[in-house]
Amino acid sequence: MVRSESLKHYAANNQETDRLRVSSDVDPRALREIYLRGFQRVVTDAQPWTVMCSYNRVNGTYASQDPWLLTDVLRGEWGYEGIVVSDWGAVEDRVEGVKAGMDLEMPGTRGRTDAEVVAAVREGRLDEAALDVVVDRLIELSRKAQARPKVEGPLDVDAHHALAREAAARSIVLLKNDDGVLPLARDARVAVIGEFAAVPRFQGAGSSKINPTRVDTALSEIRALAGTEVAYAAGFSIDGEGDAAALRDEAVAVAGPADAVVLFLGVPAVEESEGFDRTHIDLPAAQLELLDAVVEANPNVVVVLSNGGVVALPFADKVPAILEAWLLGQAGGGGTADVLYGVVNPSGRLAETIPQRLEDTPAYGNFPGEHGHVRYGEGLLVGYRWYDERGLDVTYPFGHGLSYTTFAYGDATAVVAESGDVVVTVPVTNTGSVAGREVVQAYTSLPGSSVQRPPRELKAFASVPLEPGETKDVVLTIRRSELTYWDVRVDRWVLEGGEYVVEVGASSRDLRSRASVRVEGDVVTLPVSMGSSFEELLLDPVGADLQAAIDAKFGGDNTLITVLGNFPVGRLDGFPLPREEIEELVRRAQEG
Repeated sequence: MVRSESLKHYAANNQETDRLRVSSDVDPRALREIYLRGFQRVVTDAQPWTVMCSYNRVNGTYASQDPWLLTDVLRGEWGYEGIVVSDWGAVEDRVEGVKAGMDLEMPGTRGRTDAEVVAAVREGRLDEAALDVVVDRLIELSRKAQARPKVEGPLDVDAHHALAREAAARSIVLLKNDDGVLPLARDARVAVIGEFAAVPRFQGAGSSKINPTRVDTALSEIRALAGTEVAYAAGFSIDGEGDAAALRDEAVAVAGPADAVVLFLGVPAVEESEGFDRTHIDLPAAQLELLDAVVEANPNVVVVLSNGGVVALPFADKVPAILEAWLLGQAGGGGTADVLYGVVNPSGRLAETIPQRLEDTPAYGNFPGEHGHVRYGEGLLVGYRWYDERGLDVTYPFGHGLSYTTFAYGDATAVVAESGDVVVTVPVTNTGSVAGREVVQAYTSLPGSSVQRPPRELKAFASVPLEPGETKDVVLTIRRSELTYWDVRVDRWVLEGGEYVVEVGASSRDLRSRASVRVEGDVVTLPVSMGSSFEELLLDPVGADLQAAIDAKFGGDNTLITVLGNFPVGRLDGFPLPREEIEELVRRAQEG
């Protein structure tokens, strides 16, 4: 298989505010476990041709000239073989970038930085051998590109559009569906309201924009599937122009006689784009006012959302059905119609939590930082981990998504395979009357862990198609490496042994079955000194002698360790052992 992907943006590139200079200041565990782990998986599993380094600094150093990121970790630890390319205009100092392991600066600088590199080699500030390595990598990239097989035949536009429609429908998340309002009956009198239905927001803004071969509108595709006439009113103006009251009155008149109202709401591109961050998570006020007026005229309202990031849903209890459609691409209108009328049974799941308010989010209080630095103060508690750790109410949890059918879970089992991976098996049954897909999710935790951990973390999932009445044993494999944490004491991944709990379900807060499995951990040997704590010394093999001395003196009462366990042994002269004996224990530990 030819892999010509570009993996980006490496790394910790999480805000647009001051994005070309800001330093993402991240603690080692969070950096490794949250922000680098995904890159590590892709590099080690797929070896993409290029990795794009980001604009920002990471802990003070520009990503484009960070030898730790580009050479030590990416190539040294992960074995990356491709080239590193900069984001457009991300290079602060190309000479330092070459030294760090950056191969290709984009875009070109009309020879200015080329001359800087040449001058650095001539002046001895840049080893010519380092430049040779860069050139060799670029030559290899060119060779691979030229060796790719040619695409035969003309582009099948219709087939690609059909695939885009399928992908769009599969991406939609059914957040709510009280009383089976959806799918719509073909003979139902439907009113479509909202300008997004006729003028779709189907892609992002900035450099994410593309030129589609054609664009479906939800309004035209709904009319194509409906068996009766479909009324329409814009309801609001996406660009904010026009008479809001008149548009709202027109929508109310259309909504009143309908059996069901499909109301399209969303975030205009002017409020959500590359280059700036949103300052709130609210829908435009005119749209919320429209919703209130429409619900008063006809409570049977299905809301369809068009947005790139989550929005607050203060109306979640006011309407019977909500579809989170995101930005669905050129065939999104058709995909939306397919889900509304049940041609496709929705199976999308939320990849992020929908909070009740902005102030509940993990980054609140840290973003956007100050004076060129932003502190990742939430640490490991990113996304659903944060909400679960703090027991915060959310509008819809991570992993949530409904279906037009129902699913039942049996008893889960978990075993450790010969590979060391944990294999989880759970029977899942389609208990409804239509075919559907369930996204089975496995979360793990380690009660009593010696390090900070969220209440649970997603470690594996699978999308499983099931016919009505059908049962399948769903097998989820949790890699042994996914259970490890970054141990800052030894600067490496460590698997803590113990009884892991595996919870299986339909979201991070809809857990249907659980199992436990004992996993053998790694041995971590820490350097011992008189500055080590009693607890740390007890973990060393010589700790058995220390434990025996404590037992002999205190009759097996380990209260001493509980009270004094964190004290450095060198500061407790004669208690419970003379200093000379403690020094001897430390010496033996150091000699191994």
